[in-house]
Amino acid sequence: VELMMKAMGQRHRESSFLALRYFNPVGAHHSGEIGDLPLQPNNLFPVIEQVVMGRRPELKIFGNDYDTPDGTGVRDYIHIEDLAEGHAAAYESIATLRGYNVINLGSGTGSSVLQVVKLY
Repeated sequence: VELMMKAMGQRHRESSFLALRYFNPVGAHHSGEIGDLPLQPNNLFPVIEQVVMGRRPELKIFGNDYDTPDGTGVRDYIHIEDLAEGHAAAYESIATLRGYNVINLGSGTGSSVLQVVKLY
């Protein structure tokens, strides 16, 4: 899709094409009324929550020999409310952009599996 948007942006420079990139969205709306509650999660945050709530006996950490400070995988997580704000800001700014543009949404700083676990 991004290659197609890039080609269209090069061909139609007066138009606006904007790709938002993000990975590892986490959390729920602060009201608690909407959010992610998977029955069989495989992402870190919902699995930790299931362990905390007693729905799962333990958290299995896969990998301890990555080239990271504690050996566990590092990811750049973004809260879904921040992600929603990023989408709204992109919508507001697209009229001022021309051609093909890419915006990375995230903190730019990763957290390891063990760092996330210790924060819980």
